[in-house]
Amino acid sequence: MRVVFAGTPQPAVPTLQALIDSDEHQVVGVITRPDTVAGRGRTAVRSPIGRLADEHALEVLTPAKMSDPEVTEALNRWNADLGVVVAYGGLIPPAVLGALPYGWINLHFSLLPAWRGAAPVQAALAAGDELTGASVFALEAGLDTGPVFGTFTERIQDSDTAGELLDRLADVGAVFTRNVVDGIAADELSPVPQDADGVSYAPKITVADAQVRWNLPSHLINRAIRAHTPAPGAWTQLGEARIKLGPVLVADHHELVNGSVAPKDLAPGQISAGKKAVYVGTASGAVQLGWVQPPGKKPLAAADWARGARLQGEEHFA
Repeated sequence: MRVVFAGTPQPAVPTLQALIDSDEHQVVGVITRPDTVAGRGRTAVRSPIGRLADEHALEVLTPAKMSDPEVTEALNRWNADLGVVVAYGGLIPPAVLGALPYGWINLHFSLLPAWRGAAPVQAALAAGDELTGASVFALEAGLDTGPVFGTFTERIQDSDTAGELLDRLADVGAVFTRNVVDGIAADELSPVPQDADGVSYAPKITVADAQVRWNLPSHLINRAIRAHTPAPGAWTQLGEARIKLGPVLVADHHELVNGSVAPKDLAPGQISAGKKAVYVGTASGAVQLGWVQPPGKKPLAAADWARGARLQGEEHFA
């Protein structure tokens, strides 16, 4: 089967690689988001999918929008049978959806109809879900509403960050998606409409969403920080400085954590720094900080950061 692949970030790479390595299918073209610019020199940066496609001498299209005429022209030139999408980052209009004989399928990192939208992994972590997975479904005009070819499940670990969980889903999803393509090519798979019950949404996350709300209970803060790690990165304010935070531990004052007893009765956002651990108050006890990244610096162990910051004992995160 002649396949067009559309994707952009690193989680899409395993699936494109699996299709490139397949003996049964041929990737005839790749569509990815336009290059970004970064650094002081404003150097153009290729997307991870663009770089992989370049390594395999595949033709790459970087349209501003999928509705650009060059997309339809390329699809006709490539004579593709099926489109495969993983985290492309843009809407595919009806005219493009209908341009291929077998349509388009999408690897989405949730158990549809749960967590439709741009940030399903982050939403599952923030909600405290114990089980997640991924779905391969037929794209249609609605937001992740198309019928599903198949799903697989993945247990969420207590320490998972969004990055770690997404990496696992992407690796398993690559083989799973290639198998779905095999089934479509053999005319052995038919998609099943999604259940009308259990629909939830996971909108795109902004930097503002990643600010830690210290007036929430500790378990919700723990979930939120893990959900926003590594991107966009959980953060808090200390005076004029915006401080990034890594995953935390929910600290029970009856337990010894790193050899020190978590203090009781810290106000939300209040910092308590010891020699081995740093705690911050929440609406329900304290959390122990993991790593801390001050502006313009590399991440540091929380205790090292506290020593360097020369805290006076009355500081609060906001």
